[in-house]
Amino acid sequence: MDTISESIEVDVPVRSVYDQWTQFESFPEFMGGVQEVKQITATRTLWRTEIAGVEREFHAEITEQVPDRLIAWRSVDGPDQGGVVTFAPTEGNGTRVTLELDYEPEGLAEKAGDKLGIISRRIKGDLKSFKEFIENRQVETGAWRGEV
Repeated sequence: MDTISESIEVDVPVRSVYDQWTQFESFPEFMGGVQEVKQITATRTLWRTEIAGVEREFHAEITEQVPDRLIAWRSVDGPDQGGVVTFAPTEGNGTRVTLELDYEPEGLAEKAGDKLGIISRRIKGDLKSFKEFIENRQVETGAWRGEV
């Protein structure tokens, strides 16, 4: 199992950043390779992705969620992965977003991509796109404030 950790500072308050991150169905707007996310229940999502020509469909389950602090998940089927995204206030009313992903590359293409750092660059790019998305809006598209 490999682990990637990336962080970015966003010039938006923690509450708005966290609230936007809970809007999983908006992920295709800022995450490359994510074609669709459907919220099935409060703790389960269905993902359709295409990364480096490899299409996947899988369910993910939220294992822990604390408003304005963190969201942790793991895959239920499909690729073996899980992770946590944390939100911390910064000076000037901004937010530090840290995404940690644990995953098991499958197949030759994914293993080669892992060795070349493609997944790490993708995560860094997705965080940058998220930053642009939320900073341009300055307000979240919705919110879910429940705790898991």
